[in-house]
Amino acid sequence: MSPRVAQDGEAIAVFVNGEEWRSAWSPPGPAPDGVAHGACGFCVTPVGTVLLISHDGLRWEWPGGRPEPGESWEDTFRREMCEETGCTVGEARLLGFCRSACLTGPEAGLVLVRSVWRGEVELAPWSPQHEIVHRREVVAADLLSAMDVGPGWAPILRRAAAEAGLVAGD
Repeated sequence: MSPRVAQDGEAIAVFVNGEEWRSAWSPPGPAPDGVAHGACGFCVTPVGTVLLISHDGLRWEWPGGRPEPGESWEDTFRREMCEETGCTVGEARLLGFCRSACLTGPEAGLVLVRSVWRGEVELAPWSPQHEIVHRREVVAADLLSAMDVGPGWAPILRRAAAEAGLVAGD
């Protein structure tokens, strides 16, 4: 994974399903302009491990998802973490936002904004209830190497992990 860390507002080329996007990190505060596209983040256990999720047991990512009508950014984060990891979030801290603008393909012109969080969770017994069928804990030192990172996303992910205090942010 690239050691580079996204800077505030820096447009980074990323690719999703064959479409080219430009994504930029924004610090906490007012959300950047765009369509609210949900929340994602790090679920940190009392012993400092981080929960990752997977649909297939091979590719691991952080939990997250889209908002339901009327939900705040934080409401979406709390609900998605519960649905995808089976844990309840105690303290939650907004790390920032990721604003992504689609440049090519059927979604060209679309601008999506996702909130990024760190949540302190109590580890609950694993009993998949929704679309996620695998969960695992990793130590912070192994977090970035354990995650499946799509093309171009490494600087954004590294920035989020640094803001969460899980990796060095140099």
